Amino acid sequence: MMHGTIASAHAKIKESLANGGVAIDATCGNGKDTVFLATHATRVIAFDVQKKAIENTERILMDVGLSDKVRCIHASHDTISDAVQESVRVVVFNLGYLPGGDASLTTRKDTTIAAIRQALNVLEPGGLLSVTVYPGHKHGAEEAEALEVYAARLPAKQFTAVIERVMNRQDAPHNIFVYKH
Repeated sequence: MMHGTIASAHAKIKESLANGGVAIDATCGNGKDTVFLATHATRVIAFDVQKKAIENTERILMDVGLSDKVRCIHASHDTISDAVQESVRVVVFNLGYLPGGDASLTTRKDTTIAAIRQALNVLEPGGLLSVTVYPGHKHGAEEAEALEVYAARLPAKQFTAVIERVMNRQDAPHNIFVYKH
């Protein structure tokens, strides 16, 4: 199911970037979402708190010839407002831990919500915030619950928040999309 979840997010992201624009990958991990964004966006700003993730992302970008479109920042996603002073079309969060890395180093609800607040501030009208959550582990479940509550409370005049998930499997990865009006 995870691959369907990512495929669904990518379809909405691609649609939002149909005319280009700046994108943020708030959790670049091994670089797959960053490469996807760089293929469709005019420019990408990618964050990760783990140096290994930044190195993995920079390596894959070099391999596919897209490194000139991406600025990688070795910092937590809750520093978006420090690094980004322009409006962006799409912001992507693929939460959890670095695939193939230390599973104890995971995104947490407090820093993720702080990062999402900052991301919504730089998101341009008509833009998309895409969050993939993984409630199959303790921190992921806490994060998913907190994010669902946060998104549900966003002002409806400014945002439309949508959740996309498997209804009969509570631990399945799922997406939260926020569209800015």
